[in-house]
Amino acid sequence: MAKQTKITKSARGQDCQIRIPGYCNRNPETVVFCHLSGGGIGAKVSDIHGAYGCSDCHDIVDRRVKAGRIAKEDIDLWFLEAVIRTQLLLIEQGLIKL
Repeated sequence: MAKQTKITKSARGQDCQIRIPGYCNRNPETVVFCHLSGGGIGAKVSDIHGAYGCSDCHDIVDRRVKAGRIAKEDIDLWFLEAVIRTQLLLIEQGLIKL
């Protein structure tokens, strides 16, 4: 398991920011910090490139579960929008400083 940071720990109890229609479980108890892919095997990208996501949305974003007929491009767009919403929350929490 990767080392938890203040940012990854901040996901506990938050609302899902990915919000994939028909799949999001809207349960803050299942929310974790979901990183963009691209860190390589066993590596993660920076915490600045992640979003608060419920377990169901996280499974779809990480492609562990197929989302029916939803296009990959739509999933990627929802995730990138979630990254922006999460960044704003992290700024409000003082975890990202500009």
